[in-house]
Amino acid sequence: MFELKELEDQHPELVTPDSPTQQVGGRPLESFPEVSHLSPMLSMDNTYSADELKSFDTRVKKNLAIEDVEYVVELKVDGLSVSLLYENGVLIRGATRGDGTKGDDVTASLKTIKSIPLKLKNTKKLPSVLEVRGEVYMPGKVFEDLNKTRQENGETLFANPRNAASGSMKLLDPKKAARRGLNIFVHALGHAEGMEEDTHFDILKYLNSIGFRTNPHIMTSEDINMIIAYCNQWDEKKQDLDYVIDGMVVKVNSLDYQKQLGHTSKSPRWMIAYKFKAEEVETKLNDIIVQVGRTGILTPVAVLEPILLSGTTVSRATLHNLDEIQRLDIKIGDTVVIEKGGEIIPKVKRVRTAKRTGTEKDFIINNCPVCNTPAQQLEGEVAYRCENICCSAQLKMRIRHFAGRTAMDIEGLGRVLVDQLVDKGLIKDYADIYYLKQAELAGLERMGAKSAQNLITAIAKSKDNDLARLIFGLGIRHVGIVAAEVLSSEYGSMEKLRQVKKEELEAIHEIGPVMAQSIQAFLKNKETIQVLKKLKTVSLRMEAVPGEQIFEQRLKGRIFALTGALNKYTRTEAESLIKRSGGRITSSVSKNTDYVLAGDSPGSKYAKARKLGVKIIAEGDFEKLLKL
Repeated sequence: MFELKELEDQHPELVTPDSPTQQVGGRPLESFPEVSHLSPMLSMDNTYSADELKSFDTRVKKNLAIEDVEYVVELKVDGLSVSLLYENGVLIRGATRGDGTKGDDVTASLKTIKSIPLKLKNTKKLPSVLEVRGEVYMPGKVFEDLNKTRQENGETLFANPRNAASGSMKLLDPKKAARRGLNIFVHALGHAEGMEEDTHFDILKYLNSIGFRTNPHIMTSEDINMIIAYCNQWDEKKQDLDYVIDGMVVKVNSLDYQKQLGHTSKSPRWMIAYKFKAEEVETKLNDIIVQVGRTGILTPVAVLEPILLSGTTVSRATLHNLDEIQRLDIKIGDTVVIEKGGEIIPKVKRVRTAKRTGTEKDFIINNCPVCNTPAQQLEGEVAYRCENICCSAQLKMRIRHFAGRTAMDIEGLGRVLVDQLVDKGLIKDYADIYYLKQAELAGLERMGAKSAQNLITAIAKSKDNDLARLIFGLGIRHVGIVAAEVLSSEYGSMEKLRQVKKEELEAIHEIGPVMAQSIQAFLKNKETIQVLKKLKTVSLRMEAVPGEQIFEQRLKGRIFALTGALNKYTRTEAESLIKRSGGRITSSVSKNTDYVLAGDSPGSKYAKARKLGVKIIAEGDFEKLLKL
């Protein structure tokens, strides 16, 4: 692979779309262009009982005016439907279902899935144009590991593998999508020129022969009772799979019969989905414990009497937050109904209140279970948090943020080193960074005398950083780089900021009530006060220098329009970033607009920008422009 990459770097004209080097995503995309499917991606009608499957069989036979019909039964993988387009055997495009007629072009992300062939095997004459349909999914173990990491980082968990697969496909950076471990089963033909197969079963065999990954669990039968038995068989053993299935798909096998039956405006008449019912079990909720995420979020978790559910023994279930506990009226000691269904993470569905004995106890969140700091819940937020900046459950992530480029910019203090320093007890808060000695650093893994000295130099240099960087580096929730500079400019010193009243903070345009409450809670915390004293002792700059600012005029003269919901910034923060960097904001898009910054669910500005050829950028590209 390295030899091939080196060869292609030297001779770019040799790079072809089916080269193995193209399987790994390149640089992030600006947006997902919309593309049309060659044939519509229709949805399926659903059924939930054997009687409804028999009714489907009766309708098919009546419409075809025949007595015997052969069906194909396949597993219904719970994932993201995509369409893959090949020309002369080479993948040229991949798209999501979208509205069935048009979808998002996610070719870059799909190319990162190893089981999607970039070039088809030429086992026999390939169609010049071939469009196939498949289901992208996330394997169960990959999903569990991803959610575990997200929980440790204080991020919102994916509800199920389907959502995780869909979210991964919509990542603008294909390198991030590549790390999600996605896979695919191809299950249908969309459009093809010159195909000779007569049945759907033969098409699946053909697709497999030219390089596609098809699901091996397929059965054909003319007996609807055999079809129902096969469906029920998989309902019993679906837990043996490393991917989630939420039902079975029954299709008329003959392509000629499919054509005769046709379709409604939404779904084919020759196909139906038999959906499984979610499995539920009863068990005792013995206790509720609290887990601490790396951003301080306190998540209640149900400790259950172990019970077998969907093939695995369940002893814990997430309860999300206190609001959810109150909504379900959950008490410690309750008999509860647990559901897995299409989700790998078990959840409490409801409480059997009739089984209460009067010994059940209410659950409350008072303190962080790790450091015993009183839990905080800001107005308008569901989650409770631990605000202790020294809490060991959050410390590694907080230190990495503090040392980051946009904060104190301590070069060399990366993730691996931070982990070692915290694990060995050399760092217990931000201020401890400034007490590190070259000798103790040189004794760490992957650190020598020179590396240790370079880090000591970088740490010393960071003491001269402006106040805004320090405010941002403290990791006050909701306080981004723009707000940090505003606070530095408004108050001029850390001491004045600590003394300011909440009402005064709220009055600042870029701050507002939520951020003001967060700032107050953070700065009045006793651990924060102690750390700030230690930082002052080691001579960090606690006062602003007049005229000092983080932002250079990198966007001078550039005109921006904003559309959609941004993830990392509010609209006000993004506009402030642009203005402070010399840019201008426009409320409408014209040929004079330089950039349209697009978030989720963009509006008419997005469409107009595409029409006029105005450059559309995502948040990642925006930060690159600012060099954040």
